[in-house]
Amino acid sequence: MPAITVDREHILEVCQVLRDDPDLQFALLADVTAADYLPATPRYEMVYLLACLGGAYANGLPAPARRLRVKVRVPDSDPRIVSVVSVFPGAAWPEREVFDLFGILFDGHPDMRRILMPEDWEGHPLRKDYPVQIRKDTASWQPVQITADEFAENIRQQRELASRYAQSPGRDSQD
Repeated sequence: MPAITVDREHILEVCQVLRDDPDLQFALLADVTAADYLPATPRYEMVYLLACLGGAYANGLPAPARRLRVKVRVPDSDPRIVSVVSVFPGAAWPEREVFDLFGILFDGHPDMRRILMPEDWEGHPLRKDYPVQIRKDTASWQPVQITADEFAENIRQQRELASRYAQSPGRDSQD
């Protein structure tokens, strides 16, 4: 897969051009991830995996279907980069995952909080300097407590909604 390296100050503009240019049409952001290259400098590398879907998604004349890897180096002294959610809304959750596991902040992200680890977790588990043998009980997990009557009521409501949906006007019996 071809790859390009972009300065972190220009990632947003580069993503906009890759998406909007009629000759490029990289309209699909397949994934956002990161790598920790400790002790290298800069330490982190952001990786954006893009795809042009060719004729399946065309902005005017279709561009040829292909993929592209976009890399951005991020220093340990300032582990932050601008969010690309304004260009690719699907980047929201992968950026949160990178923040949660690597500690890289995304400026302008609409909901920058942990997504995989509990809110009270300390550290970022995919960093190379994270202690591997850590054992921590989380205070945030509790089993769901529901009575048999509450469970039965939930089932009754779901069946009622399904029945109403099946009988709604304009529904074809083949749906």
